[in-house]
Formats: sequence, C-alpha cells, structure tokens
Amino acid sequence: MNRTELVAAVAERAGLSKEDANRALTALNDSLMEAAQQGQKVQIPGLLTLEVVERAARSGRNPRTGETMEISAKRAVRLTPGAALKRAANGEE
Repeated sequence: MNRTELVAAVAERAGLSKEDANRALTALNDSLMEAAQQGQKVQIPGLLTLEVVERAARSGRNPRTGETMEISAKRAVRLTPGAALKRAANGEE
C-alpha cells in the first residue's frame, strides 16, 4: 500500500475527504519525526512502539576489502510491532 492508497483507505474508513485524511497523515508523520528528533518514545498500543536508541562506536569490517574500520556512534530508530499488529499479520484477527 502506498501513501495515496493509505490516504484513500483512511478517508473511506473515517468518513473524511481525501484532503482531510492527507492532512491527518501528514500531521502524524510530522509528529513522529519531531518525537524522533527529540529522542522521545512513541507508543500506539496494539500497533507499534517507536523509540530512539544510541548505537555505540564499534569496529567493523569493510565487506569489499576485509579492512578493519571504525563505525562511529549514532542514534537509530527502533520500531517494535504491537501484539494486535502481529496477530493481524498472522491472520489471527
């Protein structure tokens, strides 16, 4: 499902115009981005949990050359599916 299809599905289920559904989806997107920038954890029960985690610096290998290299520390986003989403993916709901 791409964004256009998602907007259409949300509009139909919520009884909104496609413009309103698109604005709502954009607002959700902006809110998630802002939370990630601030390092906040976002939980939508049953659906997902989004959290920013710190990755420590470490040594790695260049797969092309086999040469050892340093990988710098960075922040990453971890998405964990909720129980209801897992059940839906397995056809249990």
